Amino acid sequence: MTVPTLAFFNNKGGVGKTSLIYHTAWMYSDLGHRVLAVDLNPQANLTAAMVTEEKLVELWEYSAWEERTLFDAIQPLMRGVGDVKTPYLESIGENLELVVGDLAISNFEDELASQWPLCLDGRERAFRVISAFHRCIQLAASKANADVVVIDLGPNLGAINRAALIASQFLVIPVAPDLFSLQGLQNLGPAVRKWQTEWAARISKNPSRELELPTSPMQPSGYVVLQHSVRLDRPMQAYDRWMSRIPAIYAEVVLDTTTKATHPKDDPNCLGLLKRYGSLMPMAQEARKPIFHLKPADGALGTHAKAARDARADFEAVARSIAAHSWLPEDRQGRPR
Repeated sequence: MTVPTLAFFNNKGGVGKTSLIYHTAWMYSDLGHRVLAVDLNPQANLTAAMVTEEKLVELWEYSAWEERTLFDAIQPLMRGVGDVKTPYLESIGENLELVVGDLAISNFEDELASQWPLCLDGRERAFRVISAFHRCIQLAASKANADVVVIDLGPNLGAINRAALIASQFLVIPVAPDLFSLQGLQNLGPAVRKWQTEWAARISKNPSRELELPTSPMQPSGYVVLQHSVRLDRPMQAYDRWMSRIPAIYAEVVLDTTTKATHPKDDPNCLGLLKRYGSLMPMAQEARKPIFHLKPADGALGTHAKAARDARADFEAVARSIAAHSWLPEDRQGRPR
């Protein structure tokens, strides 16, 4: 049985994507779901957020003689001496496991790019390469007995992200109300639709019945607006201008449709709005925990303690909205599973 997979992706970096994934994964875990986080970002940002630097050094050094990262799991396929293996899982919390990222995953980019057109010729190896992420993720999800998989991707439109999005059932797009984030969204939409069409044309040419391929078309779940508090260096007029354009741009470039919504708050495609959390974010990063887990011992005193409680409500609302628009429709009623 295929475990639901959520990819978080925007062509523009720096919008807070990894932080959103990190907190969403922890929130689902807090709500009692078993969560598998997969780091497919060649910068390994999600891994760096979830484990200490000392532990990361240990994981990467250990992988020299035993598999510890996702890149290690696909090595036999890359070398032509076998197929993908079940990835190693790093335990992060009671219900949260991590497939460790690796900067070396960039070495798989050329192979993914070269094998993509060969799928049209019915080459079995081409299908094994293109489906490598899908099969690794599902093997890991089965091992973790996961209810849901969340995937972090890098901010580009390369072959790695194409293969990762093919392996995903749902797409969540983090956006910020600024020119660069919306331009990234405009680049992303047409590319994703093109990849879906091209993959659909390839599936029927798979020569191996035993090879499990991702066949469910990836569905956009919606977008989350991040850091939407008014910045001191940006006039209110400019802020409102970009905020009001988000619904129409998302509808046009991602869904190939139109909308009457003139603000994310009125847009059914908006999964939530998250504010900037100021000094809470570096405090949480230092404590190696989500904002809503901060305690007085971590420095969350007075107004910080209240802000941490408010953050829990904010992230729970967003996590439930994402679930209701993708992998857990019964959560539309706001009930934990």
